[in-house]
Amino acid sequence: MDYKTARSFLITQGMASEQNFDALLVRLKMGKAPIPGQVTNILLALKIMFENLQGAANLDRELIYALYQLSYESRQRFEAGRQSGVNWPPLLDEDLKRITTAVKSIFAGVWQL
Repeated sequence: MDYKTARSFLITQGMASEQNFDALLVRLKMGKAPIPGQVTNILLALKIMFENLQGAANLDRELIYALYQLSYESRQRFEAGRQSGVNWPPLLDEDLKRITTAVKSIFAGVWQL
């Protein structure tokens, strides 16, 4: 995956509309688990973003908003689903923590995973 593909993928996943039923945030909102491999691809794309943005003085607003959505909103939707009785896959909680840590790494400039 190259930078351009990773950026586009993260924006699609993090700024999901109801028309993109496969986006992580939409699936979580509907109480559905991620598609197999989806979280792995998100983590790979986040690593690529980290490597390409390390040392960058400025970050683009659209990407930053998508990263925020992925780290914050995914957790909110996971917790809302948990409270309403959704039976999430056992590793999803840890996967969402990894996403948040990867996003934090991009902002901090130090890989923390």
